[in-house]
Amino acid sequence: MVNTLDMSGSATARLGAIEAGGTKIICAVGTVDGAILRRERISTGDPAVTIAHIVEFFASEQDLAAVGIGTFAPADVSPDSPTYGHITDTPKPGWRNVDLRGPIARATGVPVAFDTDVNAAALGEAIGGAGIGCSSLVYITVGTGIGGGIVVDGQTVNGMMHPEIGHTLIAIDTDRDRYRGHCPYHGRCLEGMAAGPAIAERWGAAAEQLPPDHPAWELETEYLAQLVVNLALTLAPHRVILGGGVMQQRFLFPLIRDRGHRLLAGYVRPLSERSAWDAWLVPPGLGNNSGVRGALALAAGAAGLR
Repeated sequence: MVNTLDMSGSATARLGAIEAGGTKIICAVGTVDGAILRRERISTGDPAVTIAHIVEFFASEQDLAAVGIGTFAPADVSPDSPTYGHITDTPKPGWRNVDLRGPIARATGVPVAFDTDVNAAALGEAIGGAGIGCSSLVYITVGTGIGGGIVVDGQTVNGMMHPEIGHTLIAIDTDRDRYRGHCPYHGRCLEGMAAGPAIAERWGAAAEQLPPDHPAWELETEYLAQLVVNLALTLAPHRVILGGGVMQQRFLFPLIRDRGHRLLAGYVRPLSERSAWDAWLVPPGLGNNSGVRGALALAAGAAGLR
């Protein structure tokens, strides 16, 4: 496909968006302002079959300006790398070292931007969600895994690779919590102790099945509060957004705010008052659409439309 759009029609340009998760992939066509024109869910199965389904979704689109991909990680997000656009060291069977971007770029013939799913979600929230008006923010998803994306001045932040906030090391009281951790790499990192599979393995039930007074939530509060305090101290973002399936337990927000405020002990002046935490630590404004909205923004950037 060859893009024939005049950039003067940027408001109506059709953009492709891919939010690639470990269990499902959302493909969409939308506009610069975030309107979704078409949308389809694809199961994340065999890579060749899955990528063929993605290509098929966009096959009828003759006027795409660009495509944006936000993918599960680890992934190579460096445009200068020979493996740019590849899924890299994932434990997901069959997906290690798979080129996700290349086949889509060849099939569509348009620019294809590639970043992590959490960076895409962070960008979506910065542009159209809970991060509007913030020059810097961090988006954290707490679900099957824990990941984090960073946006500063409307751009996602990557260094020698993408951020791996979910594998942050945390302080653990082993008398209080003797669980050995779910992470195959680090055991008791944040993801290993606080992601959905860790909750289910430790307590024998999924997060949504545990009542608000279950002891699981005291530990979850402690670990996530440590995370947001460390973010305040290292990145000093104007806002932190907590999303993902575990955070659908909305009673966690005031608990994490309270514990985070106590842990900081007044040291960070903008957060020295407990009331400031209500606006600083928030749920996503776009609900489950953060990633797709961000992928559209990645596409808009690749097309020179933002």
